[in-house]
Amino acid sequence: MKDTETNEQGEPVETEETVGEGADLAAVTAQRDEYLASWQRSQADYQNLRRRLQTDIDSATARGKVPLLQDLLLVLDYLDMALAAPCTSAEGKNLQAGVEMTKGQLVRALEREGVKQVAETGPFDAAVHQAVERIETDEVPPNTIVSTMRKGYTQNGAVLRPAQVRVAAEINPSSESEDN
Repeated sequence: MKDTETNEQGEPVETEETVGEGADLAAVTAQRDEYLASWQRSQADYQNLRRRLQTDIDSATARGKVPLLQDLLLVLDYLDMALAAPCTSAEGKNLQAGVEMTKGQLVRALEREGVKQVAETGPFDAAVHQAVERIETDEVPPNTIVSTMRKGYTQNGAVLRPAQVRVAAEINPSSESEDN
């Protein structure tokens, strides 16, 4: 235990020894605060790194699913073609019912993965549609989808496959006069 000096009135007096202790305490406190701030920055950097790594993992997983989903869309196209074929026999109708159930299961599985069909009607949108033919017509406004040749799909907003569509175009007056 350290002795403290007092003056004639009985009040403690700072000596060189007590002044040195106060300076040491201030230095230690400053060092502690510096270490605490450094530790907090390290914790924040670590949390940011974890979030960034999780985002990278999620995007890599999503990119890895794309080829499989595109292959499944091709299978869906084949099922649609099979359903479009006319069937008259009882066996054909049973087969058609089985194909419809299979298609339904496939569509539900794709929906669980965030796959949605692109609109097949309305205005042409180059972000999700691919124009394979322009048809001159006055039945619908220009740049409106007339028909769909191949369905398009998106997954969580990203295009998996653009819809291949025929798009309305204005009737060219010169081509009209050539027809006559």
